[in-house]
Amino acid sequence: MQSAGAYFRSWFARFEVSWRGPDPWLYVPATVLVLIGTLMVLNTTYFLGRAKTGDGFHFFKMQMMHIAVGLVLGTLSSQFSLAGLRRLVAPMAVLSSGLLLAVWIPDVGLVRGGARRWVRLGPVLAEPSELVKLGLVFFLADFLSRREARMRELKAGVLPTILIVLPLLAMLLKQPDFGSAVMVVMLVFTMLLAAGARLKHLAEAGGVALGGLVMQAMAKPYRIKRFAAFVDPWRAARGAGFQLIQSFIALGEGGKWGQGLGAGRQKMFYLPQAHTDFVFAVVTDDFGLVGGLAVLALFAVLMFRGMRRAHAEPDPFASLLGVGISSLFALQVLINIAVVIGLVPTKGLPLPFLSYGGSSIVMALAQLGVLLALSRRPALSSYSEKILLSGTTSWRYDARDASHRDLFSQNRKKRMARGTN
Repeated sequence: MQSAGAYFRSWFARFEVSWRGPDPWLYVPATVLVLIGTLMVLNTTYFLGRAKTGDGFHFFKMQMMHIAVGLVLGTLSSQFSLAGLRRLVAPMAVLSSGLLLAVWIPDVGLVRGGARRWVRLGPVLAEPSELVKLGLVFFLADFLSRREARMRELKAGVLPTILIVLPLLAMLLKQPDFGSAVMVVMLVFTMLLAAGARLKHLAEAGGVALGGLVMQAMAKPYRIKRFAAFVDPWRAARGAGFQLIQSFIALGEGGKWGQGLGAGRQKMFYLPQAHTDFVFAVVTDDFGLVGGLAVLALFAVLMFRGMRRAHAEPDPFASLLGVGISSLFALQVLINIAVVIGLVPTKGLPLPFLSYGGSSIVMALAQLGVLLALSRRPALSSYSEKILLSGTTSWRYDARDASHRDLFSQNRKKRMARGTN
C-alpha cells in the first residue's frame, strides 16, 4: 500500500518518459508584464496612497506583497506532475464554491460599491470569482476529457456542461458580478469548442445564453444607464460617461510615443480606477501607442505559446487545461482593453499582471505556473519513443519519422467518430 508521503510526493514527480525545463516563451513575457505592472502600480497609486493613507508607497508595498505570494504559488504549481494537476480538480472545485458562498456569510462577506464580491479571512481580503474561474477551467478540463468520445452528442456534451455551470452563473449574478458571469459563459463555450462539441449545438446554446445575459443586463437600471453611457458617453460626461471619456483623453494624450513614465496627468484623480480596470489607458498615456502595442505583443506571445503547448499535448485533460488557461488570459485581456478603448460597456475586469489587486495578480501567477507545469511535459516531437494508449491498442512510434507524429490525433478522431455512430 502506498504511504501518504509517497502519495503526495507523486503530485510533484517529474513527468513520465522524460522531463524538460519550463518554457521561456511563457515566463519571459510574463516577467516583463509583471515588471511593467509594478511600475504602473507605483505610477498610478502614489497620489492615491498619499491622499488615503499619507504614504505614497502604501499600495505599491501591498502589491509587492501580493506578487511575492503569487510567485510562491506560481512556483509551487509549476512543479506539479500531471497526476498532481488532476488531483487538484476536486479540491479547487470545493474551495472556489465554498468561497463563493462565503460572500453571503455575515462578517465574512463584504459589500463594496453595492456588490457583495469579497470575503475577509482574518487579514486576507480576497475576491472568490478569480479563483472560481481557474477552478472552473480545471473542472471542465477533467469533465470534458472524460466525455471526449461523446462530445458531439448534445445530451452527453453541451447540455450537461451547461446544467452544471448554471448554478455558478446564478451565484455570480446574485452578487452581482455581471462581468465575471460573461467571462464564465465565454470560457465555457471556448472549452466546449476545443473539446469537440458540434458548432450547431454551441450556436443553439449560445443563442439562449445571449438572450439570458441581455435580460439580466436590462433587469438592472444601473446597467441600462451604463450601456447608454457606452453608446454616447458625451451625453453623460459628468456622470456614467465620465470614466470612458477620461480614458479616451488618456489614449489621445499619449500619442505615438507617450509623455514619458509618470508624466501623464490622467492618473491624478481624473481617470477613475486608473490603477485597476483602466491601467492600460495609463500605459498608453505614458508610453503611447507604441507602448500599448508592446504590451499587447507580450500578451500575444504568452497566449499563443500556451495554445501551441495545448495543441501539441497528447493527453486530453492536459490539452484542455492548457486551452482553458490560455483562453482565460486571452478573454481577460481582450475584454479589459475593449472596455478601455470603448468597444464594450464597462465590465470591471482587471488586466492580468498589470492591474493592482491581490486576487488578480496572485491568480494570474498561479495560472502561469500551471502553464509552466504543462510546458515541462515533453512534446510529441521531443523524444524518440512514447507509448500512447488509445482504447485497447498501444502505439509505439519513432518521433524522427514525421508521418508518425499525427498518430495520436488520428486515433483521437477515430474514437470520436466511433462515438457518434
